[in-house]
Order: sequence, then structure tokens, then C-alpha cells
Amino acid sequence: MRKSTTSCLCHILVCLCFIQRCYGASHHIPADKVTIAKNQTKLANGETEVHHRPKRGWIWNQFFVLEEHIGPDTQYVGKLHSNSDKGDGSVRYILSGEGAGSIFIINEVTGDIHATESLDRERKAHYVLHAQAFDRNTEKPLEPKSEFIIKVQDINDNAPTFPDGPFVAAVPEMSGVGTSVYQVTATDADDPTYGNSARVVYSILQGQPYFSVDPKTGVIRTALANMDREAREHYAVVIQAKDMAGSVGGLSGSTTINITLTDVNDNPPKFPQKNYQLYVPESAQVGKPVGKIKANDEDLGVNAEIKYSIINSEGAAMFSINTDRETREGIISLKKPLNYERKKTYTLQIEGVNSHLEPLFSYLGPFKDTATLKITVGDVDEPPVFSMDYYIMDIYENARIGREVGAVTARDPDSKNSHVRYFIDHSEHSDKYFNIDMDSGVIKTTQSLDREDMPWHNITVIASEVDNPSLLSHVPVTVQVLDVNDNPPEINKDKEVIVCESSRPGQVIQTMTAVDKDDFANGQRFSFALPSGVPVNPNFTLKDNEDNTASIITRRRQFSRIVQELYELPIVVWDGGEPALSGTSTLTLRVCPCQRNGRVQTCQDERGLLSSAGLSTGALIAILLCIVILLAIVVLFITLRRSKKEPLVISEEDVRENVVTYDDEGGGEEDTEAFDIITLRNPAAAEELKFRRDIRPEAARQRGQNRGCHSPPELNQVDVQEFINQRLVEADMDTSGPPYDSLQTYAYEGQMSPTGSISSLDSPGTHSEQDYNYLDDWGPEFQKLAELYVEDTDVAESDVAVAVTVAT
Repeated sequence: MRKSTTSCLCHILVCLCFIQRCYGASHHIPADKVTIAKNQTKLANGETEVHHRPKRGWIWNQFFVLEEHIGPDTQYVGKLHSNSDKGDGSVRYILSGEGAGSIFIINEVTGDIHATESLDRERKAHYVLHAQAFDRNTEKPLEPKSEFIIKVQDINDNAPTFPDGPFVAAVPEMSGVGTSVYQVTATDADDPTYGNSARVVYSILQGQPYFSVDPKTGVIRTALANMDREAREHYAVVIQAKDMAGSVGGLSGSTTINITLTDVNDNPPKFPQKNYQLYVPESAQVGKPVGKIKANDEDLGVNAEIKYSIINSEGAAMFSINTDRETREGIISLKKPLNYERKKTYTLQIEGVNSHLEPLFSYLGPFKDTATLKITVGDVDEPPVFSMDYYIMDIYENARIGREVGAVTARDPDSKNSHVRYFIDHSEHSDKYFNIDMDSGVIKTTQSLDREDMPWHNITVIASEVDNPSLLSHVPVTVQVLDVNDNPPEINKDKEVIVCESSRPGQVIQTMTAVDKDDFANGQRFSFALPSGVPVNPNFTLKDNEDNTASIITRRRQFSRIVQELYELPIVVWDGGEPALSGTSTLTLRVCPCQRNGRVQTCQDERGLLSSAGLSTGALIAILLCIVILLAIVVLFITLRRSKKEPLVISEEDVRENVVTYDDEGGGEEDTEAFDIITLRNPAAAEELKFRRDIRPEAARQRGQNRGCHSPPELNQVDVQEFINQRLVEADMDTSGPPYDSLQTYAYEGQMSPTGSISSLDSPGTHSEQDYNYLDDWGPEFQKLAELYVEDTDVAESDVAVAVTVAT
């Protein structure tokens, strides 16, 4: 029918084209009356040439081909025809594009198209081809190349499928009818826009009467109310999908949905029985489990959790119950010690309640249950019981050996009341300071006690029954040793006492404290003083501050480390005990050079020089070895020189009668120690009489202080003369010198120089406006000069000048 319709349309179109041509030829208009219009060209001879618009000459409809064609012959698709084709075979039709020449072939003469293969719409739904007509004689195209489509028409050749099946779903138990469980969706490869080949309808094959499925959407719902998980938990539901809207002849596919009922708390806990019995010996330990009980719950997870409790006061006072999360058992523990002699039975009312409740199922009843537990206490032979959990006793440290400290008591808690004996556990302490009476429990001393050595003693007393010695009880006993004033106080010598060379009279150099090994209830009280019956110390004195401290105060001005480095100061200190004890401690005071702010510059022992330098033993050995080698070289050199210059005749003249002259040039202002003849004398005796020549005479300084800063030059000169005479007497009385005379020269300027003296002795004795504090920054070489120039205001400049002149 389709073929015949196409053929008729082609014939009609051919006739219309023929009539149009004839009509155009018969209605010819003369050239002189034709107006040149569009698509016309005026020629040179006055004629016009009409350009006719080419019209499409193809004649066909959209082509269709049925999929899955089965048969020995090729399937006819359609016909191509051009209006230029007169039917004489002069037109040749050419087909190109998708499947041309293989799937689709064309008759070049007639234009008929056939499909040589069976086509599958699901693989390819349409093909795009191109057609063209040529003049067979001239091979010129009669029609332009045109595109057309061949569509594959669908048939119902694909069944619905569930690509992701089988499926797993869950729904709470006890759900209402119509509760949505899961939605399945089937797919059909057929054309959904053509017919009913892809229109799917769902139905349930297995799972009724528990579940149902919506035919259009595939939603699975519960169909039965109050499905109980405890009765049945798993369901296998089979769903079918059928195309052609479920009509006869449609294709179908199926899948399985495994549905599980999830648990809800719809079952209360239940004890298997209402009455239980339990035996517990009275020796059971407090806090330890003594029994267990369990209620059953058919639910799962948190819905089956049970909380146990003892609801009667009698049982709750002696026992406690806790829930074991893994086994869901109630563990019963002892809260207080049992005593068979006091109470032999206990009754416990135990309740088990679900921890997580669901209000939707409250109508099913109370989610709890109770049971009765009767506990019987068993009689056990118990060890002795002390009257106290621990004992604290005290005794004075001067108590005699065998003095009673205290007593412990214990009794047999059993009804037979066996006799008890006592022992001291000496395994903990090797020193046995105490013993105990076996029958009475009285503790006494076995050694002298010293609180300062051990103020507390911890012992353990053991009690056992005479009838059953294996039953033992232990109790700790603490003995405190009370203090007696039996230790004298001492001066705290933690810090070294330093005395600055520039100290002044009345200056506090250090505050001392005392220590006492004894213990005073109201705090330690100390008093300090210098020893009585000894000469007054000319250098230092002591002041009791009456606050358990004492201050050491200097009594004179300035100290010299070279003259005397160490001083000893005995101090007596009393405590405030009954009776009061005293002790004498000797302090060592070290003289050190200090800056003006009192900070010590350097004051260390010569013995510590090497250690402070950080030299190792190997380095010291290497240094000593080098020194020995150098000494050996020097001795060898001197020996060689003497051997060369030794005279042939030795003079017998006594060299001691010769006058020895020393041409020694002074070192200038920085040379504070000139050559001293004492170095040629006996070294042992010289050490005793050695004195510094760079210090001012004590007598001259004291007179200068008494006279004031404006003393006349004559008085200062007399002081120098006295100083020279004093040195002369010292030289005459010096027994440590050699048995010959030595020349000692003291240069004195005199008084009658007509030019006047250039010495500062004759300078006006006025205060200087110069600030000499900068001398502290010049280094240790100017330290002595700084001390002399920075004296108190009561020292005159004339005295300083005398001291500098004599030292020079």
C-alpha cells in the first residue's frame, strides 16, 4: 500500500511539471512589451533573457525500514525519482552515505532502494544518506546532491530488565500497612515513543501477603500490619516488570528484593524465675562480686539493654548491682563487711528496666520486671579485729630504755572468742627500737631514741588467735619521738664573710643567722654575743638584732689583704629552750678588694687558681715539663758562662765589707713598691717584718686627721722626720738582717730652699673641687690612688699628699 501511494504521488508531480512547461511556452510575450524584471537580462540587440529559478526535481517521502526483518529476500525501502527521468533509462541514480552499498543498495535505473541486512533499532535508530541523479550519456548531474534519512522502525524485541538487582532493603518491625520499603525501576531498550513496547507494568510474584508493589512506580510497601521481627526477620520478595502495558504477548523480567525487619523495643525484660537464692561467706571482700542475675529480652542492641537496681533499703544498704554490657547480667557486689554473728540472711528486691524506651509501643505494657534474691551469710572463722584501724603514739627522745609507749588491743570476732596474741613485724625494719608484750599488747622501747636522727617510727603489729594461729590481722602503729632541747645552736656558715679593704668604722659587713637541730613549738629564738672573758676585738664587733639575726660591724677604717687576709671572730649563740643551750662558732672573715659600690673585684684562694683556670691534668703536666726544661737550659747556660769567666786567683777579701751599690731607676708613678733590701736577708724572718711602703704612716695619718685639712707645712715636715726616725729604729732593731751594715737612704728635701718646695706638702690645704670618681674606671693600677683621693670629707688633702710622697 505504501509503495502504491508513493508511485501515484510521483506520477502526479510529473504531470504538474509538464503542464507548467507547456503553459510557459504558450504564453510568450513580445519583446517590445516586456518590462525587464527581476531575473531578466537585456541583451545587446534589445532582447531580454529570462533566468528561470531551478526547481527541486527529487520526488520521495521519508523512508522507513522495519527492524529485525527475517526473510530470504531483501527488504524494500523506497524509490528515488527525478522529474528529469523520462523512463528511457537515460538517468542514473547514485546513493552514498551511512550503509550505502553494503546495508542499502539502489537500482541505478529505477531508483529503488532495498535493505540487504536485518537492522536493530537499539543498535542504530536511523541512517543518513545522500542521493544524486546523473545523465547517463553526458555524466552531468541532473539534480543537486541531496540528503535524506532512513529510520529503523521499532518492534517489541527487548524485555524489561533490572540492571542493579538483586536488592537489599529494611523496614522496622511493627510498621503500619502501606509503609514504603523500597522502589525498583526496570529499563526497556525498545522505543518509548512508538507504541507500547517500552511501557512497563510491575507486579509481585513472591512476598504476599506481607508486601505489595505499585504497578506504575514500582514502590514496594508493607501489606500486613504488626509484622514481628522476633517471629520472622527476613523476607525474599520477587517483583516482575512486563512491557506492552502488561498485555498478552508482552515481554517480562524479574528481580529479588531481600527485606529485613529491623528491631524496635517492643518486648519488656523478663526474669526466668521470680525467686533466687545465693550463699555468701562472711569473709567476702568488700567491693568484690558475690553473685549475678539476668533478665531476658528478645530485642536486639540498645533495645535489649537492661539497667538493674536494688529497690528495697535493706538490700541496697549492704549490696550493690551493676550491669555487664557484654553479657547483660546484673553483677551483685558487697558494699559493707558481712558478720554472721550479727545478721545471717538478707533479702534483695531486684528490678530490671529497659534503658531505651519507645513511646509508640508503651501500650504493650511496662518495660520492666522484678525478682527476689535471698542471700544467706555463711559462718567463717575470722582473724582478730583491732579496736582501731591505726594507732598513733608518742614518747620523748630522752626516755629511758624499757619505757612504755602505748598499747594495742584486738579481739576474736567469732562467737567462741579465742585468746589473742601480739607480735611486731620486724621484716619491714631491721632496727628494733620497740617490742610488744605478747599477751597485753603493750609496746616498750628497746633502744635510745633520737628525734634528730629519726622523728617518726612506723611499725606493724600482728595479732593471731591462739586456737588458729594461721589467722592473722595487721595494724599500722606510728610512734612520734617528741623533742627535747639537747642540741646547742650553731652559726649558719653557708656564706663566706667578706670584708672590703675600704671598709669604714661602724659598717655592717654581714648579717648572720643560727641553726638548731631541735624543734621548738613556738619557733626558734636565738640571741648572739661575743665571748666574755677575752680581750676586746679591735677589728670587729657584734650587734644582736633581736630577730634571730646578728650583724658583724667593723671597728676601724680600712683593711689590707697583703698585711692580713683572714680574721677569726668567735660568736656565742643561745637558743630559747628549757633549759637554754649555747654554742660558740668561729667565723673566718676574708679581706678582699672591693669597688666603691661594695662589689668584690677578685678574692679567691691561690689554691683555686689552677682549678678556676680549667686546666686538665695533662695540661698541667705539660706545663711543668716545659718549665723543667727551661730551668735546665738556664742552669746549663749559667754554668758555661761561669766556667769561662772564672778568675785564676780567688780573692780572699771578704766581700761582705764592700759597699754594694744598686742603680735602680724608679718605675714612675705606677711603681708603688721600690726595691727593698729586706729581700737580701733571711726570707723566713723577712716575711714576718715585711710591710708595704706604699701606705701612709699610721701615726702621721692620725695626726693629720686631728689637725684637720689646713695644717701648716712645718707640722707636716715634722711628721716626715718622725717617720724617718721610726724607720731607722726599726732597722737597728732588726735581728734578721745580715751581720754587716747596709746602707739605707731616706731622701729628705729640707726646709731652707730659697726657691721653695715643689712638693705638695707646702701646697695650701684647701679642699679640691676635682671629682676623682673617674679613677675607679682606670683599672687596678690606680685602685690605691683612687682609695686615697676618695676619702671621707674629714680627711684633708695635705694628709693625702704626705701619704703619696712617703709611698713614692
